[in-house]
Amino acid sequence: MNKPVKKQQQQGKKPRTAITPTREEDFAEWYQQVVKATDMAETSPTRGCMIIKPYGWAIWEKCQEIFDKWLKDYGVQNASFPLLIPMSFFSREAEHVEGFAKECAVVTHHRLESDGKGGLQPAESAKLEEPYVVRPTSETIIGDAMSRWVQSYRDLPLQLNQWAQVLRWEMRTRLFLRTAEFFWHEGHNAFEDHEGADKDCRHVMGLYEKFFTEHLAFDGYVGIKTPDETFPGANTTYAFEAMMQDGKALQAATTHDLGTTFAKTFNITYQGRDEKEHLCHTTSWAFSTRVIGGLIMMHADDDGMIMPPRIAPQQIIILPVVKDDNAQSVEKFCATIAADLKAKGFRVKLDNRDMRTPDKMWDAVKKGIPIRVEVGGREMEVGELTYVRRDIGRDSKTTLKVADFIDKTESILDDIHDTMLARTRQFRDENTHDVDTLDEVEAFFKAEKLGFTRVPVAILDDPNLEAVMSKYSLSTRNMPLSDNGEKVLISKAY
Repeated sequence: MNKPVKKQQQQGKKPRTAITPTREEDFAEWYQQVVKATDMAETSPTRGCMIIKPYGWAIWEKCQEIFDKWLKDYGVQNASFPLLIPMSFFSREAEHVEGFAKECAVVTHHRLESDGKGGLQPAESAKLEEPYVVRPTSETIIGDAMSRWVQSYRDLPLQLNQWAQVLRWEMRTRLFLRTAEFFWHEGHNAFEDHEGADKDCRHVMGLYEKFFTEHLAFDGYVGIKTPDETFPGANTTYAFEAMMQDGKALQAATTHDLGTTFAKTFNITYQGRDEKEHLCHTTSWAFSTRVIGGLIMMHADDDGMIMPPRIAPQQIIILPVVKDDNAQSVEKFCATIAADLKAKGFRVKLDNRDMRTPDKMWDAVKKGIPIRVEVGGREMEVGELTYVRRDIGRDSKTTLKVADFIDKTESILDDIHDTMLARTRQFRDENTHDVDTLDEVEAFFKAEKLGFTRVPVAILDDPNLEAVMSKYSLSTRNMPLSDNGEKVLISKAY
């Protein structure tokens, strides 16, 4: 596979890649082509929505499996709340609805009837007395439930989570990154006081940071959102901001200290230890299927996805390299290897499809499967296999005894994870640029340089800030906790 590439390079031609265009040529289109090549998702007949295909959904299932356990260990209970929220609930929280009003889909009728032309239309007689908003987020409907469920300080903290889908009316969509319908988990908790709420926000953000670094192999900046970027109705928003390969920011997760905003609106009160009535302090937090888009933009290359092994649907793929006279015996040998690996808890796929071996190899490369194992007749005869790491490529090609490989599999996968995480941290650090003034911020983005600018937080008071942000399509991302809130990140963002 390498020889034609070298020949092309000697002739001054660009190397052959599985994905065209490349990241450098057209990052936005490259991203779409990676989604297609990995077979993760596709657009749907419903405008603005996507169909998440089995390979993409398996990633989300793994996210749920890992994080749901952590939430339960923390004391959070899962529940389910209505998809349709009465319009009046949003009307009661003016500041909150202002942040979502332009994104809301509204249900106004409960029945269809013939339009007299062979089609259907909403029946006028079935117009709802009160319209329903299709859930864009659940603070209001859960706040209403909390007002009934909380009576005394003994009922606190109340820690709730739901795995669900939401709808926000997006017309300019991109698979995973920005679609009208997406999947997420949303936590909604109630506490006696501000201390409990703030501690909750920081703890869950710590879980997000742990999840992203230990399982998705990407890092970013944890910090507090600026007032303009704070969640509608919240006192404080904490955010995890990650840097993509094109230098733009992706908000990967948020936690919100809602203070008593929703408690006042929905009468979430409790009888305190002093036997007086008090308002609860509430929080909310979430991450969504958007992180799958982040995985692609952070880790993929011009041959497709590079899947972090701890979140990969398939950690190892085994390819029997067969001839007519040994096909059955090689496949049986490979099946035994797969069974032994599965018995040790690894996620393994034996690819015995009736396809050319090179096509299977490229499929595994594009899907980003961390380890590709190849076994032919010669390897079978001596009890060996050959493996290739996706994060390194052909240069990692190694032949081992089967037993030795099985013993080393966990350490190989761990090293892949560590290498990928180190690579993303290096990229983040090398492309975070410290500047001191708004003029330097403007000069940086005018020159179309890559990455984030990190500026003293006093820049937020500069009267010219808004004009520069608008001119270069910039936004403040957060004030990193690592800088004690003394700096603010400014960048382009998704």
